Amino acid sequence: MDDKTILIADDDKAIRTVLSRALSKEGYNVRVSSNATALWEWVSNGEGDLVITDVMMPDENGLDMLLRIKNIRPDLPVIVMSAQNTLMTAVKATERGAYEYLPKPFDLDELRQVIKKGLSPKNKNNLVQNKNEDEEMPLIGRSLAMQDVFRVMARLMNTDLTVMIAGETGTGKELVARALHDFGKRKNAPFVAINMAAIPKELIESELFGHEKGSFTGAVTKKAGRFEQARGGTLFLDEIGDMPMDAQTRLLRVLQEGEFISVGGSVPIKVDVRIIAATHRNLKQLISQGLFREDLYYRLNVVPINVPPLRERRDDIPDLVRHFFNNYGEDNNQVSKLLDPKAMNFLSNYKWPGNIRELENFIQRLAALYTEEVISFEDVCNELTNNSVLNIKNTEDENENSPLNETLQQSIHRHLKNYFDAHPGEELPSNGLYGRILSELEKPLIELCLEATKGNQIKAAELLGLNRNTLRKKIKELEIPVIKKRF
Repeated sequence: MDDKTILIADDDKAIRTVLSRALSKEGYNVRVSSNATALWEWVSNGEGDLVITDVMMPDENGLDMLLRIKNIRPDLPVIVMSAQNTLMTAVKATERGAYEYLPKPFDLDELRQVIKKGLSPKNKNNLVQNKNEDEEMPLIGRSLAMQDVFRVMARLMNTDLTVMIAGETGTGKELVARALHDFGKRKNAPFVAINMAAIPKELIESELFGHEKGSFTGAVTKKAGRFEQARGGTLFLDEIGDMPMDAQTRLLRVLQEGEFISVGGSVPIKVDVRIIAATHRNLKQLISQGLFREDLYYRLNVVPINVPPLRERRDDIPDLVRHFFNNYGEDNNQVSKLLDPKAMNFLSNYKWPGNIRELENFIQRLAALYTEEVISFEDVCNELTNNSVLNIKNTEDENENSPLNETLQQSIHRHLKNYFDAHPGEELPSNGLYGRILSELEKPLIELCLEATKGNQIKAAELLGLNRNTLRKKIKELEIPVIKKRF
């Protein structure tokens, strides 16, 4: 390491000091600068074995500097770091030839490993330009969880590797797939999406591979399938876990042989598409149940991307809220609305079981129903309770006035109002609100489950996810009348 020199450019003195001390201890020669000018002078003079540069510097953008560096010294590894933690920053850094992109704050141990790999003789760097680098990127996320996703995506933009996107419903899996296509080398060809869960099983093969005229009842004309429609581009197979076994077998053959035969046809059709699949289901569990082919799983899961649920990226909620408000305002020629700080804090701490899709729908509802430019905490609470975001409905008769639903709304309203009236300077309720509300809901919840199971405590315990003895204890403690079984 003694003969390896690392050049560092960052306008933050604290960052320069920390990196200089840490890397000097590792045995590297370190030179630091607060601007791009000095860095360019060193690089153009042939100095340095590796560069670490920030994106935002006083005299030049680090990404523009990166392009100039790679033009004169294409084999010089450059590590780009930035506090502008967006997908576009990661994409630009990768496409302009960065060896690695590290969002701030980063782990020093991770940086040491990246430097070690970057200085390895095996290191190769290729410069790839993107003509649409100023195009707006729909994905938003400054959280560490999304930064991991962005870094993987940036490395995949200009490859044809098959990708498997996993994540809960509403997390934005199709947005990830579209970004991989729109910023990749197939961006000028079609992006075709098909949702396996939305198509009748008997029609999936026809939808994917097309059919010949008269091949089945209703096939009055020849039809091209999604594979043909996506020729040269990307085919996004959403909810792949819902694909029937027969179609799985045909898909596997296409992936292996690069060709298929349409339904009712006899002539093989060559196919050139990139496959991106997505699922909210546990495919390994489906494999163990005999519902998904293991060999197809490994063909599709070449590069996995796990999109985190919104509850694991709460730092992104304020940005997403502003984005959805802005979109609604632009689409409807209105001034973009805002949330007061207490309301924003409340939404940031809500679990959002429906993920980004639920948040987007909720923000659109707020923007449409409230005329004030700044929407209050009270308005947010009212909409959450009155519009089924927190409502629990009776699934049999959709009775919105059920005891459980009524108790839930009243309990939440009462506790939140009382707390904030008593503590106007604080933003979140103190410890104990969760337990108090649950204690008030417990009795009507158990009563409804017993009523639904006609007094069968075994079935009620299964429905609640409780041990039978625990349920009996609750019935006794809460003085719930035992319903006699009906025969």
